Amino acid sequence: MKPVLAFCCALLLAPSAMAAETLKYVALVDGGKKAGEQTVTTGDDGVTRVDFIFKDNGRGPELKEEYRLGADGTFQRYQVKGVSTFGAPVDETFSRDGDRGQWKSTSDSGTHAFTGTALYTPLGGTPATTSVALAALAKRPDGRLPLVPSGTLTQRKLASMDIRSGAQSRTVDLLALTGIGFTPSFVWVTRDAEPRMFAFIYPGFLQLIEDGWQGSANALETRQKTAEREALVAMQQRLAHPLPGTTLIRNARVFDSERAVLGAASDVVVRDGRILSVSPVGGSKVAADAVVDAGNRVLLPGLFDMHAHVGGWDGGLQIAAGVTSVRDMGNDNGTLQELIGQEKDGSLLLPRIIPAGFIEGEGEHSARNGFVVKDLGGAKRAIDWYADHGYPQIKIYNSFPKAILRDTTAYAHQRGLRVSGHVPAFLRAQDVVEQGYDEIQHINQLLLNFFVTPETDTRTLARFYLVAEKTDGLDLDSKPVQDFIAELAKKQIVIDPTLATFEFFHQREGQLSPIVADIADHLPPDVQRGRRAAEMDIKDDETGARYKRSFDKLVEFTGRMYRAGVPIVAGTDELPGFTLQRELELYVQAGLTPAQVLQVATWNGAKYSRTLEEAGSITPGKRADLVLVDGDPTTDIADVRKLALVIKGGQAYYPAEIHEALGIGPFTTPVKLQPVR
Repeated sequence: MKPVLAFCCALLLAPSAMAAETLKYVALVDGGKKAGEQTVTTGDDGVTRVDFIFKDNGRGPELKEEYRLGADGTFQRYQVKGVSTFGAPVDETFSRDGDRGQWKSTSDSGTHAFTGTALYTPLGGTPATTSVALAALAKRPDGRLPLVPSGTLTQRKLASMDIRSGAQSRTVDLLALTGIGFTPSFVWVTRDAEPRMFAFIYPGFLQLIEDGWQGSANALETRQKTAEREALVAMQQRLAHPLPGTTLIRNARVFDSERAVLGAASDVVVRDGRILSVSPVGGSKVAADAVVDAGNRVLLPGLFDMHAHVGGWDGGLQIAAGVTSVRDMGNDNGTLQELIGQEKDGSLLLPRIIPAGFIEGEGEHSARNGFVVKDLGGAKRAIDWYADHGYPQIKIYNSFPKAILRDTTAYAHQRGLRVSGHVPAFLRAQDVVEQGYDEIQHINQLLLNFFVTPETDTRTLARFYLVAEKTDGLDLDSKPVQDFIAELAKKQIVIDPTLATFEFFHQREGQLSPIVADIADHLPPDVQRGRRAAEMDIKDDETGARYKRSFDKLVEFTGRMYRAGVPIVAGTDELPGFTLQRELELYVQAGLTPAQVLQVATWNGAKYSRTLEEAGSITPGKRADLVLVDGDPTTDIADVRKLALVIKGGQAYYPAEIHEALGIGPFTTPVKLQPVR
């Protein structure tokens, strides 16, 4: 749900410092469609002013920013105003007077005692002020730039490229910036006396590049993907521990995901990436090359995140959370095919990827992933491509033409694919159920069923604000609601609620996102700070209370569906790993038992991704995707965070080790492989 751009902007800090001139950037999506622009003007008064707008999928930020730099190239005065991706106001200021700095945003405020050079990092800034950071960092002889409120920025050169535009030519460098967030951010940089951002590229999604150089964007993206892959391969080599031959996991309480019960202590033998046997403790006669002493801990099948949009850097957070399989619900097809291949050959730290083929319709608000079609012929060609490439299902999106929906779902079923998705604009959830959907994504798409009119355009922010405003007043015992739930149960329509994602409905400025509220002490300070920014425009306490009551009803609605027999799968569409753990907690709040929740995250995930023959339970012959928990999540679902060991096929991972590499405090002591001597 949170668009990638918002995350990238947070990583990239803020805009550029130049002589008196105007510099323009264009934002491209879908291999060349313009989705925004950024204009950076430095005036004769020494003030730099930035206008930034980005709109994709009917949402996006609009920001106006201005700042003045001090002699050391860092912010002396800074201000940004506008609206965030989902319409929340952005209003942030910073000033430095001598050795004292102070800042105020809509979500936090503070002061800082300077002892030298340090750069304030805006919460709501545009991508352009990256150039400020780059120029200030270039002046530091030690290559380290202290940040305010916390952290230190460093850079590493990964690649260079010579590019041309007409008669112009230049050389730009690809840098990896570290010190903000969990993973590096990548930026193409000029070789000027004061280096500045030339392009920011998020492969498969966004190309933000200096105007006039759009023709070089694809070449830069290709080179960046190679450089990122090299870094990711090194990460996998550092953090993966190959299982030697036959491995015995001794004295583990095995969770029976098919029946949602915790079994007695057992020995589990793994060989060649498969489960060889499950037997009572001491019952295995197989000679082992390595032993894991589980110490009566709980052993779960690998978890499924059934709603991801996979990026190369997501794998660490996913694996460390016990997620060994993800379903990708919309991506650039070429990028996703590369990631699937790299996961399969074992070169990248990633969960297994089950793809859903994204199909959107042409329109002003169209998302640009996958295939964008105009007619039934185009939809059939997209379905054929996905079927021929082994996709088990398609995902239909907001602007899909409603006139061809029934024939499209029928053709997908003819090709053997499941059909899921959002509810296209000007339809209701009950319409798509009647026209052949097997699954619906997102709890808001379900509840809109009771709020939209034939004129409601749900490709806009209305799809969020209508649900936040009106669910509080919806009678869940009313006949329309009960009939709808009964129809979902009768037709066994799978629901992917992504409840945790929608907690942004009620998060107020300054409050920690519920996704991280219980684990904030484990996270880097800059991540904690970023997670205090609200996304919805909540104008007063009364509105905030109403939005919270609405969210609570979304949770209740999910529990009612489950108890009525509607299949549920656990997905996120948000921060990898941690969001799934929060999603499972919300299912307990909805009335499921912790054991039922674990069944949803394992057995259901495998069943509805059509991988049950290979995954979803701890059964001889299935893949050795296993999670060892230092606690009992069948009685306290919060224990699912205490992971001591994750096995994915032929590799073992220690979550504490991965978390340390990402700047995260460990949650428990790892249980390691012990070679048999």
